[in-house]
Amino acid sequence: MPARDGVAVQSLDTLQDRLGYTFQNQGLLVEALTHASFATNQRQQEGAPDYERLEFLGDRVLGLVVADILVRRFPKEKEGGLAPRLNALVRKDALALVAQEIDLESFMRIGQGDNKQVNDRSRKAIIADACEAVIGALFLDGGLAPAQKFIQRYWGDRVSELDEIPRDAKTTLQEWAQARGLAPPIYELVDRSGPDHAPQFVMKAVLSGFPEAHAKGSSKRSAEQAAAEAMLRQSGIWPTDGDGQ
Repeated sequence: MPARDGVAVQSLDTLQDRLGYTFQNQGLLVEALTHASFATNQRQQEGAPDYERLEFLGDRVLGLVVADILVRRFPKEKEGGLAPRLNALVRKDALALVAQEIDLESFMRIGQGDNKQVNDRSRKAIIADACEAVIGALFLDGGLAPAQKFIQRYWGDRVSELDEIPRDAKTTLQEWAQARGLAPPIYELVDRSGPDHAPQFVMKAVLSGFPEAHAKGSSKRSAEQAAAEAMLRQSGIWPTDGDGQ
């Protein structure tokens, strides 16, 4: 089977059918499908980029389009009701579900060692990041329209399911602690890494009587949410199957 930058042409064509868009620059799509472990193996020979920069862009595009959908879907809702809906729709679990729906993992380039060693939760995080990268690639190649079309296609039904305001992880954890007479959870910065255009923050959630929970995110706010979710799951308050809300 002929290949295009290490990805089978037929695979790219199949994926583009699912995206509803044909790329002018196929290299952008290949980049969006390339995990850092694969890029590291190839970098000395090819200068191969990974999906991190496109993930950074796709995260912002997804947030913009979903925010626009929500404002139109709930014209009388205030910011306090829109924000938790937005958080629920752009979180990693939601992205992983879309990635699974289009079988994104089968098109990805992942280093052989990492591909064998990642656990299920890490795998979901990887395909969620790649899904954001694909959105970034759609935006760079064709502008907002193809990215918007893709997001509306795969997030539209999910928006309709959010007539009730979802509770985010931090709110849930705080209310749970308060109901049991515990002090509110505390969030502390553990580490900051990565370049300025794509930072990674590691935050820890601290709650009296419970083990600390650590998580990372592209902003302090998202890392705090992820740390609260990790504590909810490891404490058994939420199930561990990725469907806690």
